[in-house]
Amino acid sequence: MGDSLGLLKVTVVQGKRLVIRDFKSSDPYVVVKLGNQVAKTKVINSCLNPVWNEELSFFLNEPIGVLNLEVFDKDFLKTDDKMGHAHVSLQPIVSAARLRQILRVSSGETTLRKVVPDSDNCLVRESCITCVDGEVVQSVWLRLCDVESGEIELKIKLTDALDPDATLVVRN
Repeated sequence: MGDSLGLLKVTVVQGKRLVIRDFKSSDPYVVVKLGNQVAKTKVINSCLNPVWNEELSFFLNEPIGVLNLEVFDKDFLKTDDKMGHAHVSLQPIVSAARLRQILRVSSGETTLRKVVPDSDNCLVRESCITCVDGEVVQSVWLRLCDVESGEIELKIKLTDALDPDATLVVRN
């Protein structure tokens, strides 16, 4: 494992137009992976437009990876059904954090970079990376792959120093 780049806080905000995997609805949850670190949200019962607003934390190290997520439908008597997957490159947010350090931006709100949809991500639309009071933040809408419909909204924050109050959820 390489040099530590800080703490990556991923807030799984909400889902839109998720696919039906049960009789009339689904019971979705999201699994987020960064390298060998894995965290998941709670299950939202009978909902195709769930709101989680759950923050998951990961250590970000060199080499910079890709943030992967999978959405599942919780089933009680059989294996959970897949509801799609997506990914987003973390290179742009790390580059923006380095730019913030060079420019010594620490207060207020400053746009550092724009990211457009391409093969390195599953972005629905352009996303801005901003510095808000010293934290580098990117809000994204990701289109779920290999399903008929579905989008997930994430808010990604990269902090330099490890926050002692942060809750780290890592499962191998």
